[in-house]
Amino acid sequence: MRDYLLDLVSHTYDLGLINLIKVTADDKATAIEAIAEDKSIVLNGRFHNPIADFVNTFGMPNLGKLKIILNLQEYKENADITVIHQERNSSQVPVGLHFENATKDFQNDYRFMTPEVINDQLKTAKFRGATWHYEFEPTMAGIQRLKMQAQANAEENTFAIKCNGKELRFIFGDHSTHAGDFVFHHLDSKYALKRNWQYPIKAVISIFDSIGDKVVRISDDGAMQITVDSGLAEYNYILPAHSK
Repeated sequence: MRDYLLDLVSHTYDLGLINLIKVTADDKATAIEAIAEDKSIVLNGRFHNPIADFVNTFGMPNLGKLKIILNLQEYKENADITVIHQERNSSQVPVGLHFENATKDFQNDYRFMTPEVINDQLKTAKFRGATWHYEFEPTMAGIQRLKMQAQANAEENTFAIKCNGKELRFIFGDHSTHAGDFVFHHLDSKYALKRNWQYPIKAVISIFDSIGDKVVRISDDGAMQITVDSGLAEYNYILPAHSK
């Protein structure tokens, strides 16, 4: 259980933008949803294997607190982490997590949100799909160049993308003042982007810094999706574009 929880926190709270998630689970799948506080990311994900104790719908708030508990020295070895259930409407509903160390003399409880509360607080827009004009695995070199340009253009919050089908360029700033651009990835495509969409720098870099294999998809209709497969779960981060 601890590995699943650490993976979840790492790919949500550690981005610096998400502190509340919704879990929807049955005996076949465990899915999650979240939205960044600044609305820059919409996340939907799924664990590769269902978590049996998570069956139902509930919220996980205050993920920073959960991270602290998970990383307490008392729980790093032989911790007993159990899902607490209560009976509601004739069914057993998960209501929280109980932590105990190996010697049973150190305990913590972390509470879930009820379905009614999480459904009210987290209203994520359902992603209806998109035509992805580009799909590729980003390189470490490309990610490092993105970080360098972000450092050189620290006053910018967004970058634009431009592509002729061969070179995908990320563009920072306005060339009437300070600016920068670079080739993020080389493609083999016949499609040239027709629109000038902007994407949030902080959110994109945070996702690229997370652990796992990554695939980038870009639509000329105004969306970028970065999929991260951590080995335990697949996280789909959808970044709605905006024009400058």
